[in-house]
Amino acid sequence: MTPRTTFVIFALLAAAVPARAANPAPKLVYKIDSVIATVARGHVTIQVKGAVRSGGWKAPRLKLMRSDPHSIVVSFLASPPRPGAPVIQGLLPISANLVAPMRKGVVSVRAVSDANEMTTQILK
Repeated sequence: MTPRTTFVIFALLAAAVPARAANPAPKLVYKIDSVIATVARGHVTIQVKGAVRSGGWKAPRLKLMRSDPHSIVVSFLASPPRPGAPVIQGLLPISANLVAPMRKGVVSVRAVSDANEMTTQILK
C-alpha cells in the first residue's frame, strides 16, 4: 500500500463514521412524587423522587434556584435521551439528592418539575 492509498482509506472511514450528537441540555423531569428534607450538622439534605416519560434519562440532579428567605427552591433536572434513540415508553422512576448549607430562618423546601411542584417542611 502506498501512503496515498492509506490516506484515502482513512479519509473514507472517517467520513463513514457518524459524528456523535452532543448530549442534550438538562430538562425538568416530568413530575415529582415525593420530597424529603432533613437537617443535620448545619446542612439540609434534600431527597426528591419522581418520574420521567421514557427511558434513557441520565444524570438526575437538583439545582438550587433563587428563593425567599424562608424556603429553599430546587429544580429537578435530568439529561433526556438523544433524539431518535431507542427508549422504553412509559413512566419510569427517577430520584436525586442534594446537600446544601442551611440558612437561618429556612423552614421549607420546594421542588419544581415540568408538571407539578411540591413543598415540604424541613425535618429536624
